[in-house]
Parts: sequence; structure tokens; C-alpha cells
Amino acid sequence: MLTNDILASLKNFTANMKNTVTLVLQTGEHEKRAELTEFLSQLSTVSENITFEERDTEGRLASPISFLLEADGKDQGISFSGLPGGHEFNSLILALLHSSGTPLKLDDSIQSIIKNIDEPLNFQVFMSLSCHNCPDVVQALNQFSILNDNISTETIDGGLFPDLIEKYNIQGVPTVLLNGKLFANGKIDTAVILEKLMQLAPRTAKSAAKKSEALPLQDMTIIGGGPAGVAAAIYGARKGLAVTIIADRFGGQVKDTMAIENLISVPKTTGPELTGALLSHMDDYTITRKEHLRVGRIEKGKIKKLHLSSGEVIETKTVIIATGAKWRELGIAGEKENIGNGVAYCPHCDGPFFKGKDVAVVGGGNSGIEAAIDLSGIVKSVTVFEFLPELKADKILVNQAESRDNITILKNVETKQVLSDGKNVTAIEYQDRTDGKIYQKDLSGIFVQIGLVPNSAFIKDVVALSPYGEVIINERSQTSEAGIFACGDVTTVPYKQIVIAMGEGSKAALGAFDYLIREF
Repeated sequence: MLTNDILASLKNFTANMKNTVTLVLQTGEHEKRAELTEFLSQLSTVSENITFEERDTEGRLASPISFLLEADGKDQGISFSGLPGGHEFNSLILALLHSSGTPLKLDDSIQSIIKNIDEPLNFQVFMSLSCHNCPDVVQALNQFSILNDNISTETIDGGLFPDLIEKYNIQGVPTVLLNGKLFANGKIDTAVILEKLMQLAPRTAKSAAKKSEALPLQDMTIIGGGPAGVAAAIYGARKGLAVTIIADRFGGQVKDTMAIENLISVPKTTGPELTGALLSHMDDYTITRKEHLRVGRIEKGKIKKLHLSSGEVIETKTVIIATGAKWRELGIAGEKENIGNGVAYCPHCDGPFFKGKDVAVVGGGNSGIEAAIDLSGIVKSVTVFEFLPELKADKILVNQAESRDNITILKNVETKQVLSDGKNVTAIEYQDRTDGKIYQKDLSGIFVQIGLVPNSAFIKDVVALSPYGEVIINERSQTSEAGIFACGDVTTVPYKQIVIAMGEGSKAALGAFDYLIREF
């Protein structure tokens, strides 16, 4: 179950636990219970501050394969239904450490907001063990539960609870229910969850953030935590500047990429691994991090004012926009209405929900063909829809796709609408661009992989944008507004690549530094 190497590592991680944490498994019978019991028993051996008990939780937990965490006898509001392996193993370990007194990695303003929520919030997070986006949501909500007794979070392995999956018609992860009703689904940023909570919470929650201690005037503030933003922060810190970086999540789109083989000097890595390396590199410098927050607007002037979603205001001499891009939507009828009910954007996360079914991938670029290859090992069949007469993907990927018996590639076709029965996707309608005829393809899932849209809407009245919404910059990364720079996928720089974004982020920081020494 847990190897000796893992157990040895866990002993090191748990060496400084302050409180005794008890793993309480609900009594009852289930075919997976013995496996979970062994797992929890092994886990309890890594520290004298971890204990394991089996007992009736008197309604707190409903399933024999559900367990909760208590710290010094107090329910932490955190429970798991199923064995939290895969990507969720880290979620359990962090929950143990945070319950035992390890400081939470949440901004003070966020903690203040959560602590001031005064109504019961019971979250259920449906996840799959292969989902790399799910842990971010689980870990954030678990920390919320520790901060406030009014909040509880149950993490549910959807593969072990098909009755609940059917009941709530869940076809994508993570899916979050709040007090039994849909709260959010699909790819969810913690920043979005926080904003939704602030809308539900009393006014005192937001005012609590405003009372948090304000940062002194910053030399450089970066908006965005992907490769470009992190590179800018590191270059700024190396110049001895007061640097703050604000991100709804660190890693950006990179975090969703499972195979990276073109980052020069790093033959192979993954998005999560690269994100970890970026954060580790930032740890070597004095950089103020503001995670899970968004910048709502920027006030121009020689000293810029950034208004955050938490209610905070940061004053800064320079700003670097590094907000990257998001998945581009098809913009056809039925797409938005069926997100989470068959329309998805992350094949790694949602692919397992379509095991043995027919699905489509829209887009014949690298991401589309990679998605088709990935899905072909799970689903019954994959049909790729490409608008152009030829695929845009690299030849090596096209060859792999064409060698798979269950991948069909349709070129020179235009998707017209997503069809459903009111609950689930049933087909996609498309037009052959050669003869103009309309066809339907019966299927259960549609994975959209047609590129990216720059995250620039919040600055449309601040700096000049291209017709495509990209921030227009010069050779020094300067925008149309003095003191505001930009870098990475949000800009007009062609070729949206990780290595290019890193270089552009470094250049933007150097451009901002040059501006500072001349203007201040």
C-alpha cells in the first residue's frame, strides 16, 4: 500500500506536528473497506501524533469508506470518502499537517474573509484520482474548514460512488456542491470559489480583508503566476526591488500540461512538476505572494493602484501584466449549456468519465491531437474535428494518431452546435466545408482544444489591445501606459511557448527596472 520510501518521507514531513490528529473511519461494511483500513493504519505509524480509530460517527459520515480528521479530539470539518491516492494523497497529508498546527499557506486577507463567514457551508468535492486540477480545490476548501467551524468539506472519489454521480449528473471534475446544490464544476480556480463565497458571506467578510495590514509602496507588482510572471518576479527581486506577485493560481496554463518536452535543457517534465520548480525558485528570493486573488482594476498614474478581489489596494511604481490566456470556446449553440454535462476542456481531468464511450476532440493542433491520443486509451472512439483542410499538429503526433484504430480525423469541417437530451450531450452537428452538407455525430463527450484567449479584459481601458485582445508591447515589453509592462501569452508576442514566456518575463522585469532608475 504505502512503500517504505513513502513512509520514511512521511516521517520527516510529520516530525514537527504539534497536535494529535486522529483518523476516524466510519463503521460498516464495503468491499473497499479493508484496503482503506490498511492504508490508514499504515499512515498512523509515521508519527506518534497520528492515531487511527474505527467508530460510528453518529451521522457525521454516511459511508463505511469515509473518514474524518480530528485534532486533539476536535472535528476539523475535513473528511474523505474513498482512498485518497493519486493526486489527492498530497491533499490528505496537507490536511494532516494543517490540522496539527502547521501554518496555512493562505494570504492573511483570505484567512480574514473565511474566518468571518457566519453561516453553515457544507462542501462536497467530487474528484477523480487522475485529476490534477482537483487537489487545488480540495486543499483550499480543507484549509477553509480548519479556519472556520461553520465550514466542512467532504472529498469524494466519484469512481467509488456511482449512485451519487448519477444523482447529481456529474460528468466532469472537480464538481463542488454547497449545502447539497451545485456550486461550481469543471476547471475551477480557487480564486473563483473565493469570489463566490464573498458574494454569499456577510459584508463583514469583505471588510475584514480591507482591514488587513497594507503593503508598503512596491517597486514592481506582477499580475499572473505562470512562467512569464514568475520569471519577472525573480528578475525583479534579483535587482533588489520590493516585488509582489498576484495570481489566481500559480503555474497558469502550464499546470494543466501533462507532457513538456520542448523546454530547452529539460528533456522531459510535466506541468505540475514545472510549477513546483517555479515556486521553489521564487522561494530563494524575498517576493510577496498574493495567491487565489484577482486584480479587478488598475488606477493609472505615476503610482498605480491595484484593486484586488479581496478588497485590498496595492500601490506600486510599476506593473507587469503576465495574466496569460484561457481555453478558447467554440462559441456554438449548446456549448455553455452543457459544460460539465459532456462538454469539457481538460482531457486529463474528465477523460475517465467517458470510459468506453464515443467522444470528439475539436481542434487539430498539437493540443487537440495530444488529447485524442490520450483519450484513445480510455474511450471507445475519438473523432477529431479540424476546421482547416490540414492538421496543424506536429507530424510525429499526427502519425501516432493515425496509427490508432479508434481515432478518426475529419478535416475541413465546421462544428455547428452541441446537441443534448437536456441532461447529457448526445451528438455534435457539423458541416462539411467542401460540399456544405450538415451531419450529426452521435457521441457522449466533446473536448474543446482550439487554442487560447488572452486574459486581458480587466485592462481593456488601461492599455492598448490588439483586435484579438492581446496587450500591445514594444521591444522592451512596454505597453501604451508608462510604467505598465506586459509579457507572455497575454501579449502580441508570437509563438505561445513556455520558454518564450520565461524570456519575455525576464525582459519585462529588466524593462521595468530601467524605467524605475530613470523615472524614480
